[in-house]
This record gives sequence, C-alpha cells and structure tokens, in this order.
Amino acid sequence: MSKFSLRARRGGFTLIEIMIVVLIIGILLAIAVPNFVKARDTSRTKSCIANLKQLYSAQQQFALDNKYDGGHGVASDDICGNGLYISVEPTCPAGGSGYQFTTCDTPPTCDIADHVLAI
Repeated sequence: MSKFSLRARRGGFTLIEIMIVVLIIGILLAIAVPNFVKARDTSRTKSCIANLKQLYSAQQQFALDNKYDGGHGVASDDICGNGLYISVEPTCPAGGSGYQFTTCDTPPTCDIADHVLAI
C-alpha cells in the first residue's frame, strides 16, 4: 500500500460504520418513543384524577356550608365560579368533554373510562 492510500482511509468513517450508528439510533428511538407516549398518557390520567379530587373536596365543602344531605343535587355552577370554592372549573387534560356532577355524596366523573376517582 502506498502512503497516500493509508492517509485517505484514516480520514473518515466508512459507509458500514455510519449505517451501524444509524441503526443503533433507530433501535433506541423505537424503544424510547412508546415509553414517552405512555408517560404522557399516564400523566394526563393522574392530572385528571387530581382535578376530580379537587372538585369532590369543593363539592363536600359546598354541602357542609349549606347543610345539605348527601342526596342533594350539585352542579358545577354551585362550586365553580368567581367567589366560589374553585374560581375556574378545571378541564380534563386528556381532552374529555367535561366533568359531570350528580349528588353531594357522589364524586364527579370524567367521560374518559380510565379517569375514575376511587374514594
């Protein structure tokens, strides 16, 4: 081999080396992306449940302040609004249509099945 061919070969990476690096990066992305999506969905579910807990606490406070029994109906207008228990009604971070209220002793619900407040 000549001195010129040795220098040319040391100057950069071969096509095989570059392809191996790209393959490794692709494998790492294939593993990481689904985990990021799952973590985002889990975070949204936990945030929605935290909203439900806050709404249920406000609902219970509303019932105590007004001396209502557990079967008394409650609506979002009773607890959410300026000067009430919660100033702005929270929304489901996963895109649910809103929270539904029934009675003072029943926790509010979200229309997404996984978002359930266990009391």
